[in-house]
Formats: sequence, C-alpha cells, structure tokens
Amino acid sequence: MFDHLSSLPPDPILGLLASYRADENPGKIDLGVGVYKDEAGHTAVLQAVKEAETRLLQSEETKAYIGPAGTPGFNTVMQELVLGAGHPALLGGRVRSAQTPGGCGALRVLAELINRAKAGATVWVSDPTWANHVPLLGNAGLHIKSYPYYDRATSSLQFDKMVETLKNVGEGDVVLFHACCHNPCGADLTREQWKVLAEMAQKQGFTPFIDMAYQGFGESLGDDAYGLRLMAESVPEMLVAASCSKNFGLYRERVGLAMVIYANGEAADKGQSQMLSAIRGNYSMPPSHGAAIVESILTDAGLKANWEAELTEMRERINSLRAGLVEGLVAVDAAGEFGFIRQQKGMFSFLGISLEQVQQLQKDYSIYMVDSSRISIAGLSSNNMEYFCRAVASVL
Repeated sequence: MFDHLSSLPPDPILGLLASYRADENPGKIDLGVGVYKDEAGHTAVLQAVKEAETRLLQSEETKAYIGPAGTPGFNTVMQELVLGAGHPALLGGRVRSAQTPGGCGALRVLAELINRAKAGATVWVSDPTWANHVPLLGNAGLHIKSYPYYDRATSSLQFDKMVETLKNVGEGDVVLFHACCHNPCGADLTREQWKVLAEMAQKQGFTPFIDMAYQGFGESLGDDAYGLRLMAESVPEMLVAASCSKNFGLYRERVGLAMVIYANGEAADKGQSQMLSAIRGNYSMPPSHGAAIVESILTDAGLKANWEAELTEMRERINSLRAGLVEGLVAVDAAGEFGFIRQQKGMFSFLGISLEQVQQLQKDYSIYMVDSSRISIAGLSSNNMEYFCRAVASVL
C-alpha cells in the first residue's frame, strides 16, 4: 500500500533544530524555534504552573474521560481571559467553545466547522503568516488566499494595501487576523487600524477568524486582546483560536481553545453540536492535564497573581532584548537600519538579510535562523548578544 509514497522534506524549523543540535560549536545560537528561553537559554516551567500541578496531583481523584468539549471550568475561564469578563457576547449567551490540543488543534477544529458551514470556503491569511496556518486550514478543505500585510523592503506594515485587498472580501469569506505579536514579522495592528477592520467586517459581512497565540507577550493581557474584543463587539459571528503554550509555558501539554461567537443562542447551540461532532470524529476528546493546570491558575487569586507576574517578566525581557539588539547592531556599525525591531512585539522579527547571509551566519558562526531571516528574539541573551551582532555586521 505504501510503496508508492515519496519522501517529503523535513519541516524547515524542525530540520533547523536538528542541525543546531548536531552542531558542536559551544557558541552556537538557536533563533529558529519559537519557544521562550530565559537568560540561561532554558525553557523553564513557570512557578505558578509547578504549584498548580502539585495541587492537582494531590487532589485529582480520577483519570476518566473529560468529553469532547473538555471541562466546563476551563472553557469558562479561558473565554473570560480572551474576551474579558462581562463582554457583551458572553452576557448575550452567544459564545461556545471547546478545549483543544494546543492552538493547532483549535485552528483545525474551527477549520472543520467552517467547512461544514460552507464547503470549500475561502480563508484570507496575511502575507506573511505563520507557515502552519496554510496546511492546518487548507487540509480541512478550505481555499486559501492572501492579503498584503508586511513590506519586507521597508520592514513595516502595509496597511493601505491590506485594506484595498480586503475591500473585495464579502459575505461567506473568512479573514484570519493575528491578535497580537504577529508571527513571523512582529508588526502589529494599531487600535485605529483595528477599528477600520472592524467596520469593514461589519459592513462587508466577512467572518473574522482571530488567532491569539501570544496573549500577554506584547503589551499586556488586556491590551493584546484589544482588537479581538473590539471585533467581537462589532460583528454577529467570529471565530477565535487561542493557545496556552507561550503565556503559560505549557508547550508540550498542548492546551488550546476553539471559540465561536454566534449571532444568537439558538445558532450557538447548533454550531456547538457540529464542532463537538468534528472533534469526536477527529481525536475524540482532548487531554486533561494541561488544561486543568490553566483552570487552577485562573480560578485561584494567588496563583493568578503569580502567573501574571511571571508573564510580565517574560514580556519585559523580550522587549529589553529587542532594545538591546538594536543598540548592539548600532554599536558594531552594522550596515542598515534596524530600529523597527524595537517597535515590534512578541518573539519574532525578520532581520531583513538575504538567504545567502542567513546561510553564511550558520556556516561561519553557528547561528541558526529560518531562510526568511525570521528570528526568535527569545533565543538571544546578554551572553550571546555581542557575538550575534558582530556576526551580523560581518555578513552585511
């Protein structure tokens, strides 16, 4: 049966990680994998997570299935984290959600739901967008188109071109937006720009689909959700995929939320039955452990305060690294203008160098980044910053 299958190339980022691990240079730097790292280059378990996990292990009395939707408690606290307690959509009984295996699981479940509502529907994604958006949505049967977003030549958002393209998108189409900390470019929409897009969605009738993988990594938990919450107040229907991988550090636990805002309660009940059917026919039901940790943290005032403090520390460190990188490149007289890196948000930015220069950094300096020159800022530290800046200056 399988003899006719051909080999596919490895995922670019996973392949890069394998090369990095095989490199024996003690000064090597990994800027490819999108995970938060501390000053020692370690992705540590948050203290709030450790405490919640300890309590969970002491109190958990069963390992029985939790059902396709996950636990009601998790869904409730995540809805409030994403939308804010008291959001009109929540008060109106128009929101339904399901716990999923990570943000990827949420994206795929929601893609399946879209395809059930309109087979082969068109989803518009930003250019560039996270590479896995295309297979996650496209493999569910959806048609993918792109809208302009980031101008690599000027290292800036091209909002006017974005708006001109989206003016042609109407009812029946879906538009995917990044809530904050855009992956891969780090250039986020302003509040005024979100208002323009919300008005367009309301007027034209397209359905917003918002991916929020980095809430709390940009400005704050509330500020990072501004555009999402505004959009949810403006349109009758909306989809949201949220992830707990970054802000809770639960990467390997795979904790996500698929959330839909419907026009009314009756439509919400019907839609939820379809989403649960899609889940049942896919992975049947999600794992419990990671989501139970999140629920414990968000329902305990002390744990929640500790978590928010740790999240703030991570965010401020990333912002400090951005500023340090710009200053470091200036200090070594690196050719070019890199001030945009300081203005962007989250873990990622395009360095703006050529493929040949990316390859030279890997070959001569054991510095690993994807071919597009997208770097994970969290892979830098005070220990390797000067080395990195001098290496970049040399290839420029």
